Amino acid sequence: MNIGTVARRTGVPARTIRYYESIGLMPPASRSENGYRAYTSRDMEALRFIQRARNLGFSIRDVADLLALWRDTSRASADVKSVATRHIEEVERRIAELESIRRTLLDLTHRCHGDDRPDCPILDDLAAGV
Repeated sequence: MNIGTVARRTGVPARTIRYYESIGLMPPASRSENGYRAYTSRDMEALRFIQRARNLGFSIRDVADLLALWRDTSRASADVKSVATRHIEEVERRIAELESIRRTLLDLTHRCHGDDRPDCPILDDLAAGV
């Protein structure tokens, strides 16, 4: 299959597929006689795997680790769980950051009169760099 077909079937843009190849996340595609990239069904499985992992927020580095584990039939599931557990911790850290941002914005918007006056606690806070 050519890159356009694989892109349509997996939902991964051709540009992204080429990027994954350039960083070594995907092995370089074989080339057909006309020089076009040729992909196999296993390549499509790998792209779907990558896409799902990325949609779950795994970093490229973690995706590479997970791909290696996926391909290794003698892997220990504890290794896979370790990658996922580290990711959960990172997600929880980001959630806490976002909740803090939300609380700050709620406080600032509640203190802002939102009228014709120039005074604005939102701008004051931004200018303070707190």
